Amino acid sequence: MRTRTKMQVTLRLIPGAVACAVAVLTQAQTVPERSVPTLKEVVVSAARAEQAREDVPQTMDVVDQRELEARQISDIKDLVADMPDVSVKHAPARFTVTGVGNPTGRDGNAGFTIRGLGGNRVLMLVDGIRLPRSYVNGSNAFGRDLLSLDLVKRVEIVRGPSSVLYGSDGLAGLVNFITYEPQDFLAGEDGALRDFGGRIAAGWSGDDETAKLAATLAGRASDTLQWLVTGTSQAGRGLHNMGSNDAANTDRTTPNPQNTSGDSLLLKFVARPDSYQKHIFTVEHVNKKSDIELLSSRAKPPLVASSVVDEYARQNLNRDRFTWDGRFAIDAAWADQLQTVLSLQNADSRDNGRTLRNDGAARLRDTTFGERTWQAGVQAGKTLPVSPDWTQRLTYGVDYSSTEVTSWFGGYDPVPPLTTAYVPKKYFPDTRDSSVGLYAQSELASERWRITPGLRLESFALDVISQAGYAPPASAPGISISGTNASPKLGALYKVDSQWSVFGNYASGFKAPNAWQVNGYFDPQPGINARLLPNPDLKPETSQNYEVGVRTNFERLLLEVAAFTGAYNNLIVDKKLLSGSGTVADPYVYQTVNVDNAAIWGFELRGRMDWGPVGAGRMSSPFALAYTRGQDKGTGRPLNSIDPAMLAAGLHYDTAPWTLRLDMQARAAKTADDIDASAGVKAGALQYSELPSIATFDLSGQWRVQRDLRINAGIYNLTDRKYWLWSDVQGLTTASATTQLDAYTQAGRYVKVSVVKDF
Repeated sequence: MRTRTKMQVTLRLIPGAVACAVAVLTQAQTVPERSVPTLKEVVVSAARAEQAREDVPQTMDVVDQRELEARQISDIKDLVADMPDVSVKHAPARFTVTGVGNPTGRDGNAGFTIRGLGGNRVLMLVDGIRLPRSYVNGSNAFGRDLLSLDLVKRVEIVRGPSSVLYGSDGLAGLVNFITYEPQDFLAGEDGALRDFGGRIAAGWSGDDETAKLAATLAGRASDTLQWLVTGTSQAGRGLHNMGSNDAANTDRTTPNPQNTSGDSLLLKFVARPDSYQKHIFTVEHVNKKSDIELLSSRAKPPLVASSVVDEYARQNLNRDRFTWDGRFAIDAAWADQLQTVLSLQNADSRDNGRTLRNDGAARLRDTTFGERTWQAGVQAGKTLPVSPDWTQRLTYGVDYSSTEVTSWFGGYDPVPPLTTAYVPKKYFPDTRDSSVGLYAQSELASERWRITPGLRLESFALDVISQAGYAPPASAPGISISGTNASPKLGALYKVDSQWSVFGNYASGFKAPNAWQVNGYFDPQPGINARLLPNPDLKPETSQNYEVGVRTNFERLLLEVAAFTGAYNNLIVDKKLLSGSGTVADPYVYQTVNVDNAAIWGFELRGRMDWGPVGAGRMSSPFALAYTRGQDKGTGRPLNSIDPAMLAAGLHYDTAPWTLRLDMQARAAKTADDIDASAGVKAGALQYSELPSIATFDLSGQWRVQRDLRINAGIYNLTDRKYWLWSDVQGLTTASATTQLDAYTQAGRYVKVSVVKDF
């Protein structure tokens, strides 16, 4: 209780502290000395075109190459570690190969949650191309971390619906990973292009003992053709925690023995035949592997014939992408710029599991999930004067996407006297998931105003292309569905003066159901008294979202404050319990269904304070705060997907040769009054609901040995605090927490170090 009170006091002090800072800096506006001048930051994800970030009428986060390197960000969980209201679930690897479904930790970095909504409701892109969806069914789960951040120079995160410009799956927001181009390594200080350049980097992270090596080569084949190749390789172990029980059974709280590895490759060719066109050809390959000895699955004595005495799992993830991105400058009445995109992406995930029983029998599972996607688009842009004081920039286009989704659940299940009782099958029939979207957005701009209306019309279809392996054994064939949706938006920004601006945004969100939600099924099996029913009547999820905010740009202070609210309709709940008592005669019956409406509301604050020259360097303090709440409007209960309030703040000191930074992340408690104890757990169980507040500190720095040689080092969780993240413990029951709670802790104090050499 004392810890929670301290956190509440801390959060209450923030608005007052910010108000004081604003007052002080308002008086200091006449001070001529400013921070080092910088060009306006340009983003592309919010409008599908280049736009000054300060002109975007909604909140977003940008992590550039310098920040990726200085913070030694190695995966998507590291990426959002200091972003309030954004999280990535990474539960411990405590799943079982067979038996009662338990995917806990199997999907690694499962995906992003933004303002309380996650999974496939957050659209993930790489260079504007959709990344594969996550997939969870029974004891199998595949996450969305099928990318390598060593290939990425910039990440843009848009908070709130992005369906108007990007279509389905953008209900909660989007994350766009933008990869390097040859020019990033060929441009000299004077702006001239060199014929050859590159980078080599090596790093080690103590939280999972991962060592990695990355190398990039770039060059000019001619005045019109540039090329780039980047290769990375890494190897490590499972994420450490602060558990202390090393027992080789279900009481274990230390990590299971785990080996991880990964390789990635990026090839790019950029052709500029003349000054009016640019063609980017991209080949991307990402592979990730994980081998786990599941000591936490072993049964405790006394043992019976069917007791698990050993269990192993292996996961292999692959993604390959081929993209042509053509950009043309034209002089036509209907467009100034034209962009065409054609992409083929193939992703497959495979789980192999082997269980040894006390009677010597072996159970095997072999589960696969695959997506093969064609994506094409044409986008036009036109800027034209409306009046002497107003201009209009029109962005419009068409998107097409077609994904063939497949699955397979195979294996062998011995039942004395070692007969085969298990029937291999597909969780859902092979399905083509396709969509066509027409969109248009207009930005009307004057000296002070930016008004941005937009509309998208989208048609989607789930077409079953094969029943083989699905029906039979399913008693009924899979069903195809289709539908349409209209998504409007309206944004506005008003610049009060050179230092103040206010903005507002209305946006609708949309997410169509996917193949396994519509046709997923599971019949009772020996030891599993449960049934999953398909639901061909699922409706798309939709939302209506509003956001208002203010931005300031004083001599020393940058500040943005935004408040938001959203109404969500027909939210899809996977595998909701409908009936049953869990016996052979009366098995549990689950079905994926639309639930009653939900509401989410909150506020976010972020900025940076420049304290000015201190000694030989300059001192600054970034800060961010978020508070969000959500409610199921049908039951009146809280939404468990909402992360607790978080404050991130830092003290950074920069000199010419080195940088030193101290960063804090303070998270409020998550207690019973903010938790629906019966949601997200099996019938009869209760969600663990006493997560304490915590503040952790990271100390890191960069030494610029030479202009082209940098050493980065950091000590993370500096005070070696024992703590949990709410995103990770969702689904942990009070009964399991009595012995397993420490298995969900984060890593204690650890070190990261990396060396980067440009040439």
